[in-house]
Amino acid sequence: MRIKRFITLALAGVLSVAALAGCGSKEESGKVTTVKVGVVGSLYEDLWKPAQDKLKSEGITVELVQFSDYVTPNNALNAGEIDLNSFQHRIYLESEIKNYNYKIQNVGNTFIIPLNLYSNKVKSVSELKDGDTVAIPNDVTNGGRAIKVLRDAGLITLKDDANFSPTVADIESYKVNIKIEELAANTIPSALADVTAGIVNGNYALDFGLKTENAIFKDTSLSESQYWNLIAARTEDLQNPEKKAVYEKVVKAFQSQETEDVFNNKFGGYFIKEGWDEDLFNK
Repeated sequence: MRIKRFITLALAGVLSVAALAGCGSKEESGKVTTVKVGVVGSLYEDLWKPAQDKLKSEGITVELVQFSDYVTPNNALNAGEIDLNSFQHRIYLESEIKNYNYKIQNVGNTFIIPLNLYSNKVKSVSELKDGDTVAIPNDVTNGGRAIKVLRDAGLITLKDDANFSPTVADIESYKVNIKIEELAANTIPSALADVTAGIVNGNYALDFGLKTENAIFKDTSLSESQYWNLIAARTEDLQNPEKKAVYEKVVKAFQSQETEDVFNNKFGGYFIKEGWDEDLFNK
């Protein structure tokens, strides 16, 4: 009985090892590769759909991982919880790396989204008057960009020594004595009922049905590469030739005519492709 029981256990052990080896060999063969991409906002489901469809034929599954804020995706990427993320522009990534010493980097440009000024109460910038409240994002990079939008709209002037991402303290004069209220970017669309006007991040504008043609002032900073959105990867992962090759395919699949068609046909040109000719993997 003991011998029989030993043989049974031994066979079970062999079968278990064989089963594990079978799973491992399938994974190592590269037949199915899953790449987790961190994003912020439901609109990315549409933006990434063409790339997901294209990559399936190459044995690559792109799984979008949704985050509810701009802080967590870089932390998750740096920790290896996701493989890539795609939600931020260059200046924001640079500030995150500086502040948190993240070992992550830009591997592909995606698009630029305008940061427009909207209002439910006035129809043009010229209608803004002294005492009116204008909401802007309260994070450094989007807030700085918003302040420059107010400058370009002719509402304020900035000091000559203002940083690339200026703050309210960098305002030299008010051409209209507006009150600037700094709010979390995702709350500004709903706050339009309470303020006179607000500068809204493009993804939140889309989520709330705000159309570019209804903006009382349109962002004019689209040529500034620091505001281009991107795909980021862990620097350590790029030292692995196999991972690097997969990530290159992911970036190339996103930078396609099919993706640009989604920009133009589904989102009315709200997203504008930028920097697709740059090879950031071999820079």
